[in-house]
Amino acid sequence: SVGTLLGTLKATIVSVASVPTVLGAVGFTGAGIAASSLAAKMMSSAAIANGGGIAAGSLVATLQSVGAAGLSLSTKIILGSLGSVLTFLSF
Repeated sequence: SVGTLLGTLKATIVSVASVPTVLGAVGFTGAGIAASSLAAKMMSSAAIANGGGIAAGSLVATLQSVGAAGLSLSTKIILGSLGSVLTFLSF
């Protein structure tokens, strides 16, 4: 129905828009990884596992990139579309 579709669209927009806020809350900020945060613990674990460095393209590197710069328009479109489809299929 139209109501379900509008609800799905609204939930998707809120979900995509909240990504930078959630990442900032766990320590992936525009100024870098916040000390004593979950992000710092993730970075430490990744660095230990990789012999002291963070691999380009790793989860920690990607989350920090998004935390610092936000999501690109194409990523927002992809995540929004995927979220809309999954939410719609769940009804």
